[in-house]
Amino acid sequence: MKHFFNRRENIVTEALDGLLLTSRPGKLARLDSYPDIKVILRADWDKSRVAIISGGGAGHEPSHAGFVGRGMLTAAVSGEIFASPSVDAVLTAIRAVTGPKGCLLIVKNYTGDRLNFGLAAERARAEGFKVEMVIVADDIALPDLAQPRGVAGTLFIHKIAGFLAERGDSLEEVSAFALSAAADIISLGVSLSTCSIPGQEQEQRLGDDEGELGLGIHGEPGVERIAVQESGKIVGIMAERLAASLPDMGDYALLINNLGAVPPLEMSLIARDVLASSLADRVKLIIGPAPMMTALNMNGFSLSLIRLDMEREVALVSAVEPHAWVSPVMRHGVNIVPVPGAPIEEAVAAASHDPLTEKIVVAICEHLVSLEPELNRLDARAGDGDTGSTVAAGARGILAQIRSLPLADTAGTLAAIGRILATSMGGSSGVLLSIFFTAAAKSMAGTEKLPSALLAGLDRMTFYGGAKPGDRTMVDALDPALRLLAAGGLSEAARAARAGAGSTSAMTKAKAGRASYVGERDLVGVPDPGAVAVSAAFEIAANVISGNVAREEATFVAD
Repeated sequence: MKHFFNRRENIVTEALDGLLLTSRPGKLARLDSYPDIKVILRADWDKSRVAIISGGGAGHEPSHAGFVGRGMLTAAVSGEIFASPSVDAVLTAIRAVTGPKGCLLIVKNYTGDRLNFGLAAERARAEGFKVEMVIVADDIALPDLAQPRGVAGTLFIHKIAGFLAERGDSLEEVSAFALSAAADIISLGVSLSTCSIPGQEQEQRLGDDEGELGLGIHGEPGVERIAVQESGKIVGIMAERLAASLPDMGDYALLINNLGAVPPLEMSLIARDVLASSLADRVKLIIGPAPMMTALNMNGFSLSLIRLDMEREVALVSAVEPHAWVSPVMRHGVNIVPVPGAPIEEAVAAASHDPLTEKIVVAICEHLVSLEPELNRLDARAGDGDTGSTVAAGARGILAQIRSLPLADTAGTLAAIGRILATSMGGSSGVLLSIFFTAAAKSMAGTEKLPSALLAGLDRMTFYGGAKPGDRTMVDALDPALRLLAAGGLSEAARAARAGAGSTSAMTKAKAGRASYVGERDLVGVPDPGAVAVSAAFEIAANVISGNVAREEATFVAD
């Protein structure tokens, strides 16, 4: 996989400097110990309270440096990617931020972190510092494992300990409360891919239909492989495993964590599935969905739960300075507002039947649905690859309402199609075609004939959309077709549409639409998919009409 970086050995230090350069002035700083010792700390720290220190390998951003600030961490110690920071690095951080009240180290339960932070703590104590350490072991992937891994649930302890320290509690109080909270955290992760480390070849251990359940945050394999399936079913498996580790009673805070590469759209869908699962009734506070403890670009997510009491809840909802922390929200339902009724003057025409009109509309729509893969393929060359899906969505919307269309009323049918496309098709093409049919319907109602009404619709569509013939859009097929339809017949219009769509293959500069952002090299020989769809619609309509005429002539001869 491709990555953005300069020199592999400088990735972490340059990334941390980027964090500092984009943070509010006067809030964060780093020790002048780069590159061997990488410590990010509060620039406004006065050592008057208990210091909270955490850290680990890089690659989990925004953890850990992203949570340094008032109300959370005092300092974060970073190693290289997925590598524990050294004993000297941790000890340096302790010396830098620890005052008379001491410091608490928050450590994820990995051998390297335990050993390096542990030895640093012992050396710091020997130097006279007050140091305590809390180890977080929240992963339940292997319930019988004596030493579970520490994963995203560690963030709960960052937040709770940071709150108590900021409030002025003693080291003993902060440590005891954090230790108790850590015992009430469980987490489970799932991923559909491994992660890719910059400068290294990516390991491809999963098949196209495989995912991993119960994986860690360093790219290590999951406990078991699962089939790629619906999100709700994957969430259901995770919810069942998590619920089995929860006591019968109690409310929980839920952290929905993006492991790095799941798009926000999918994370919101996952959140919906989690809050519809068997866990939902146990959840009082929701944090996320957000990337908070990532594994570089792993295409997965994790769920973490902590049992709430009054003080933990107060600690979790308190305001903090680090922007990487996502403020919790109370679990609630979906707020639904009634749709306002249509004005009387926009009342929908009553359904009516016309066999030929229905046949034409159905044939066109079914053919456009069948073209979905091909139109998407064409659009992927010069756009974002969704023209076929967009056109098919509009066609399916019309087919779903075919029995309610006023098919015996041409103006009413045009208006109804305009309304359907406005809600079902989406994208700019959906809006443009809705304008086209709506304006044509209005013109038709003003006693215009169909060809003239359609030209009036084209005029309004091009006025709002800005495209004209030669701009490499669907107008290149629609304009010549409609002009020939007004002057001749449907067969001539279909031929003109086909020629217009074909002409876009030779247009190496688009002047409208998404293809206008694409270079000449990617446009050569590729017809505009919108123009191809228009051409297909005219061709199907012409075939239906010619077939109908042929049947009528055959009937006349037989008579």
